[in-house]
Amino acid sequence: MRFSRLRLLASAAVLLSLASPALAQRVVEGDLQQQMSPAEFKAAGLDKLSPAELTALNGWLQGKVAAVAADTREQVREQAREEGRQEVIVKNRGFFDFGSNEPITSTLQGEFRGFGKARKFVLANGQEWEQSDDTVLSGVRKTNPTVSISPGLLGVWYLRVDGVNTRAKVRRTK
Repeated sequence: MRFSRLRLLASAAVLLSLASPALAQRVVEGDLQQQMSPAEFKAAGLDKLSPAELTALNGWLQGKVAAVAADTREQVREQAREEGRQEVIVKNRGFFDFGSNEPITSTLQGEFRGFGKARKFVLANGQEWEQSDDTVLSGVRKTNPTVSISPGLLGVWYLRVDGVNTRAKVRRTK
């Protein structure tokens, strides 16, 4: 009976430490006798343990909590790494091909007056693009139109303005 009570208490302590990293950190800082009130300590039946048994229980519990805390830290690190990778991918789209075929959609800042070689296009998302081919489109005026820049083959990108059937080859400059 004494062994099953000890095992039940240890299991409960581990489950509590898994539920909250803050609680887990608190448990690691001291032993059970310091963390519990005398009434809680007695109610849990821990007063019946010998000093050696109590030391063994504290050591085991702190080892479990330390392992859970280390696992939690590793999960947080991995999540931060992935968020960083995604930020780099989004920030550098157009400069490098990251394997995504999704177009970049935004609005063109200011007035669109057609296409012409070396014409610059500044998007609302902060990206700047320059036309790199000889496509010409004149006589068009649109204010802050929606644009879509789609990747093509071999790192080529094409700018399409909403409501205009012509597209131009562009390259990202900023």
